[in-house]
Amino acid sequence: MRDKTKLVTVGRDKAATGASVNPRIARASTILFDSVADMQRAFAGKDQGVEFYGRRGTQTTFALTQAMRQLENAAGSYIYPCGTAAITAALQSFLAAGDHLLVVDSVYEPTREFCDGTLARFGVETTYYDPLVGADIIELIKPNTKVIFLESPGSLTMEVQDVPALAHVARQRGITTIIDNTYASPLNFKPLDVGVDIVVHSATKYLNGHSDVMLGVASATESHWPQLQARSYELGLCTSVDDIYTTLRGLRTLDVRLREQASNAKTIADWLSSHEAVDHLRHPAFATCPGHEYFVRDMAGASGLFAFVLKQNQTAAVNAMVDGMRYFKLGFSWGGYESLILAASSFKRRRTATAWDESKCLVRLSIGLEDPQDLIDDLRDGLDRYAEALQ
Repeated sequence: MRDKTKLVTVGRDKAATGASVNPRIARASTILFDSVADMQRAFAGKDQGVEFYGRRGTQTTFALTQAMRQLENAAGSYIYPCGTAAITAALQSFLAAGDHLLVVDSVYEPTREFCDGTLARFGVETTYYDPLVGADIIELIKPNTKVIFLESPGSLTMEVQDVPALAHVARQRGITTIIDNTYASPLNFKPLDVGVDIVVHSATKYLNGHSDVMLGVASATESHWPQLQARSYELGLCTSVDDIYTTLRGLRTLDVRLREQASNAKTIADWLSSHEAVDHLRHPAFATCPGHEYFVRDMAGASGLFAFVLKQNQTAAVNAMVDGMRYFKLGFSWGGYESLILAASSFKRRRTATAWDESKCLVRLSIGLEDPQDLIDDLRDGLDRYAEALQ
């Protein structure tokens, strides 16, 4: 079954749907049993699909975990209240006091905050590494290194990592690999197929796609699934079935949304590439993006997220550009149907292993489903305001 067909069919077993097309919304805390024997069987049935207690999930939950399991080619999937919760649960599942963790320097800022805050307090040492280090990461591995965390591309500066090389080094040394694959989605990259152990998504973004749900998911290989599942359950992490149902509905249109947003983004990036105010593009499909060669080799396509770098980092000029936007809205997150803009003028708190030229400003765009010409017109006007403010 190909991915397009999977998106339409997975998670629609009769146990979840009954006579309906879509899975039913099954809200529950207590699950009732007909006998002690039935309760004991449910307690023993820790595999997904067995209702035991609401925190473990209902048939609505299992519909989404089944869908993600099949899309990721995974042994199991767990649903979390947000993407950050999926990341932190995955890290906690495979780290203990005294362990060493390697994290890509372009990592999502809340992940860095968790490593430098909670994990540090719990006695876990974190070293940040160059996103383009590849197999040379072997030089950073210590005897107590237990996890390598990847994010490819980085969700702000967009460096694409050599994921197979990193996974190969880790496998040789018995180190667990975890990747944030939110940018690509399971349609454009399947990290478990190239040797990664756990893949994490902020389902808030492309999987749901409508900017109205907070949700995370982590999927694991057969060797790592039991530990991920057990630790996540111990942490008490569970999610509203209403949010799960909404994400299931969004998942059905992931392919058409992602292709349209990627096409729109390519059109806009092409226009930006020749603008006199732009230093360079950070779009994985363009040669100016660090790690572009790995994108070409490993990924089936791009999404709607990319960045461009302005030649001058002048706060008032950047603010003049952003504040006057009509179609691009200013806000965090990405991957919804609407276009967003975010300017990052400083990386001093975000970089420790690699440097960023602070004289240049990075502007990140999440391209939605609007007409790309309207978005180009919006950017043209914004860059005109930027140029005027520089004078």
